[in-house]
Amino acid sequence: MTALKAWIERQARFCAREMLRAISATDAVKERPGFGQRVAPAPGSVLASPVPAAYDPDPDYFFHWFRDAAIVIDALRVACTEGWLNGEALAGFSDFIGFNQSLRDLNGAAFLAQGDFRARVQPGFLQYLRADAELAAVSGDAVFAEARVNADATLDFTGWSRPQNDGPPLRALALLRWEPLPSVDDDLRAKLRELIGADIAFTLARANEPCFDIWEEESGFHYFTQLVAVEALERGGEWCSRAGDADRARACRDAAQGVATRLDSLWDASAGCYRSRVGVGNGDPLKRLDIAVVLATLCAGRASGPHSVLDPKAQATLATLEALFDATYAINRHRVEDRGPAMGRYSGDAYYSGGAWYVSTLAAAEFYFKLALALRSGADPAATEENARFRHGLGVEANASRTAWADAAFARGDAFMSTVRDFTPPSGELSEQFDKSTGAQTSAKRLTWSYAAFITAAASRTEAFSAI
Repeated sequence: MTALKAWIERQARFCAREMLRAISATDAVKERPGFGQRVAPAPGSVLASPVPAAYDPDPDYFFHWFRDAAIVIDALRVACTEGWLNGEALAGFSDFIGFNQSLRDLNGAAFLAQGDFRARVQPGFLQYLRADAELAAVSGDAVFAEARVNADATLDFTGWSRPQNDGPPLRALALLRWEPLPSVDDDLRAKLRELIGADIAFTLARANEPCFDIWEEESGFHYFTQLVAVEALERGGEWCSRAGDADRARACRDAAQGVATRLDSLWDASAGCYRSRVGVGNGDPLKRLDIAVVLATLCAGRASGPHSVLDPKAQATLATLEALFDATYAINRHRVEDRGPAMGRYSGDAYYSGGAWYVSTLAAAEFYFKLALALRSGADPAATEENARFRHGLGVEANASRTAWADAAFARGDAFMSTVRDFTPPSGELSEQFDKSTGAQTSAKRLTWSYAAFITAAASRTEAFSAI
């Protein structure tokens, strides 16, 4: 695996540089003539993709998405810690803090008072605009339920799936991980603490409210949003306690317990997975099995217990997803033994090619590396009825040793990294998807989240390898 390890190291450094290019991309400009817009990114904004597009055919991702930005800024910390970036990472983080502070002043009513923005919009694009009443309601913490803003720190006045409540808890978790780093000076630390406090307040207020899911398609209570909310509330409660705010700490703990009960109820024994959603009517049964569950486990980063990589039910969910995509994607039919299946989002996905996502395939790799690390650090594996398929995929018996489990998990992680290598072009660039039949890259080019996912998977591999 020496060649794979060397490739991962080179690709991680490339991904770190590419990811950084999407932060504070002040030299880029996005023209949206149909909407009468010219967007010049502000320092600290994080572009979901820095490649201008207009559904021609690639999607327009030239926005600052709160979810993506939080995941990216967490990966920026990882890249800095691993030595893949240096001082420029801290500068990008400092800009990010300033950008997010400025967004707290956004106000939909003030935007409308500036004049009739519709007068600048071409007639064919008027159908895509939000109603004035919806825009007028955007102020205060509602700004961060917006899903996204323009990269120049202005409100997105186009129709989209709102509200989305996963951005603030994800950002809180990322900032809580940045806070103790010695490279963060006192002034910057004070500013990020203001944002942490605001994000905890947001999560407390909205943890029991339905919203749109990670894929921005259905409203309800979603595993991803709920798990990151629980983790942000638990870690936020500890943070409040250290700050001497006992009442807020107690409120966080109580709220986390309530949401955790809902999370636990999402286990579906008959399907062998945590269901990805609840409270959306009948919903789409095909989408109940969703890679979003695995992504949530990684973003929350729990060390042990339910909804961690050591949870037999989380392991079962990943195994069920592997079987799904192994059976349905043509590119998986002739894969060699030491490759993991290319992974998508959910069965029946029709967005662009409806194919494999780098984020999803890298999530599988990272799950296995984090499991290997946990086991090599002393955690005991659990052999249960729920994770029988998972254990079979690893090739370990119920009574296998911790070392055997860890070695098998590490090798399985490498199998998924090998698959990512197979579908990465020589340039190293990663789009959003690669086609389920041809393997060709599709959808948004140079997706910043794809680079972030590679960085965290590669760093998890390094940590697991070092724990031998």
